[in-house]
Amino acid sequence: MSKDVAVIGVGQSAFVRGYQGSIRELAFEAFKEAMQDAGIDSQEVDASIICSAPEYDNQRSPSGIIAEYLGLNPQPTFAVESLCSSSTTGIRVGYSMIKSGLHDIVVILGFQKMSEISSADSQERMGRGADIIWESPFGTMMPAYYAMHARAHFARYGSTEKDLALIRVKASKYGALNEKAVYRKEVKLEDALNAAAVASPLKRFDCCANADGASCIIMAGKEKAADISQKPVWFMGLGSATASMTLTGRDALDGLSCARIAAQRAYEMAGVTPRDIDVAEVHDCFTIAELMAYENLGFAEPGQGAELIRAGRTEIDGKIPVNVDGGLLSKGHPIGATGGSQLRTIVLQLRGEAGAIQVPGAEIGLVHNIGGVGVYGNVIILGR
Repeated sequence: MSKDVAVIGVGQSAFVRGYQGSIRELAFEAFKEAMQDAGIDSQEVDASIICSAPEYDNQRSPSGIIAEYLGLNPQPTFAVESLCSSSTTGIRVGYSMIKSGLHDIVVILGFQKMSEISSADSQERMGRGADIIWESPFGTMMPAYYAMHARAHFARYGSTEKDLALIRVKASKYGALNEKAVYRKEVKLEDALNAAAVASPLKRFDCCANADGASCIIMAGKEKAADISQKPVWFMGLGSATASMTLTGRDALDGLSCARIAAQRAYEMAGVTPRDIDVAEVHDCFTIAELMAYENLGFAEPGQGAELIRAGRTEIDGKIPVNVDGGLLSKGHPIGATGGSQLRTIVLQLRGEAGAIQVPGAEIGLVHNIGGVGVYGNVIILGR
């Protein structure tokens, strides 16, 4: 395993509905926790990368105002955006900065205050994450897109609504243990199956909810990490890929090619296989997204993902524990903060600090973060 860049600090705000403060105050909650975790102060940070999707708040160029509020000036700050995968894209950029020798310690701060606008406006902005000429003007929304993926998977492989409901039940069980999650109440299988339809076959509990939140990851190069941290977690592999913005430009809808290709690249860089992963965080914006992730990441062969959830193999004591922090389905989905939150969970797992959701003996973890409707795919593999 290459030990060139490490995570030396992680932090996250609580994910909530209707945060009462400003975006800079929201960012500070995650930043403060990460800085305390790393044991450094703001003057030791060489650069910051601020990650969020645009048009959810009124502040033009929020990276500048947040860097100022966090005391990171005059060091450079940068804005990175790739929709829901913004903060893992920021992590990839930060990794490159450190590897290049430009910077030694980089802060990756992801945030979103989605309550700044109405739910209707939020859905409209999400729709514009697709092609604004050929798709979004016709009323396509995120639930409808993923409903098409679900129908395609059902038709090709015989997966069912019950399989999706089982994913939601699992998420709620672990979300109830996560003090930073929006939803901390367990969902019964019959309630998930009988919930109102949102975009058939997806129902209410098949969909994650918008949230306000922030996450912070502090990264350092090999020498700095060795000097500063008693518990560094090392980057082993990073893979990224981009798919056609329009669904008509894709070969199939029963999986996400960007995730599959990003995973292949991450495994190759890390020198590991899916069998070596001890714990994973996958982008479950909808239950079908988690099911497809099982297959795209190689945890199951195509069409066999449902067998994992049916047999309990993605539970905390299963063959490959997935989303044991509740995932997006329970935590909520503050777009710019989501990937950083996923990575924080894996870092805590690999340090043995995940408490009630700790996977025993976890040494290698994986983060799978998707932007848009399978447009941007980031996969990151970390090692203890």
